[in-house]
Amino acid sequence: MNRISLTRHLVEVHRSKGLVPTALQQLLETVAQTCAQISQAVGRGALSDVLGEAGSDNVQGEHQKKLDIIANDALLDANVWGGSLAAMASEEMDHPFFIPNHYPTGDYLLLFDPLDGSSNIDVNVSIGTIFSVLRMPEHDQRAATEKDFLQCGRRQIAAGYAVYGPSTMLVLSVGDGVAAFTLERETGTWWLTEAQMSVPSETREYAINASNARHWEAPVKRYVDELLAGASGPRGKDFNTRWVASMVADVHRILVRGGVFMYPRDAREPGKPGKLRLLYEANPMSFLIEQAGGMATDGHGAILDIEPTGLHQRVAVFLGARTEVELVTSYH
Repeated sequence: MNRISLTRHLVEVHRSKGLVPTALQQLLETVAQTCAQISQAVGRGALSDVLGEAGSDNVQGEHQKKLDIIANDALLDANVWGGSLAAMASEEMDHPFFIPNHYPTGDYLLLFDPLDGSSNIDVNVSIGTIFSVLRMPEHDQRAATEKDFLQCGRRQIAAGYAVYGPSTMLVLSVGDGVAAFTLERETGTWWLTEAQMSVPSETREYAINASNARHWEAPVKRYVDELLAGASGPRGKDFNTRWVASMVADVHRILVRGGVFMYPRDAREPGKPGKLRLLYEANPMSFLIEQAGGMATDGHGAILDIEPTGLHQRVAVFLGARTEVELVTSYH
């Protein structure tokens, strides 16, 4: 079988579309290699003493797991010296990490959630890494600033995630559709296993944390109640609930077989527009979903059109099958 590696795929995309110059190819391959290393650490679990709490909190006040810090440090260490980046930003860090002066710098910015779904680590359920690549804005000063990261999602030039499940997969878009790669653990090679992922426009599955139902706003309650009513309700068909509590796993299922994922704002923290982070989770996942033919909104407009105002800004998320996202958005 003539399999296509990640490297070959990126080279061929650049030859045909001009979307992956050498520096970007190097960056994406470095991220992919680091995800393979994180996958190995995740796979060893308790054998490597990587489970449990780290004893610290991140900038959002959430308890960090040992693997959160391991994954974060791995991505920083792997990407600091390559020369493709001007700076990096992570969900686990208060401020951006700027490339030190003794290393060469490049024209790209890397953002990442090093380990999405941390609550699942200790119970051996699928988790993942989410990443996004932006181009440095042009300005007089070459040194990057925190403001450089505050770009709307439409300006992403690449985004993807790795999901650490029964097999480790990398799902990636450089603005030319969505491709999936599977890690051959014995050789550390990423092989192309799906050239064009596509979100079906119709679905019978939805993902939402139903334990928060009492806190939802009226449009979300209306939409979910209609789904729960099944074949005898206004939708005229039965729906299944799926919820992994790992955005990577839930979005991956949608890209493979369809569905709609929802993490709405609710009444618990009325001052916050949502739970998920715009730059590290919502933007890269929305980019992938749109590239696969789906739709992503915050209940009012496209997530990719939101102009960020802060590095750790939060947002409500509705993404997946276009017909479902359009409907729940119209209820808002």
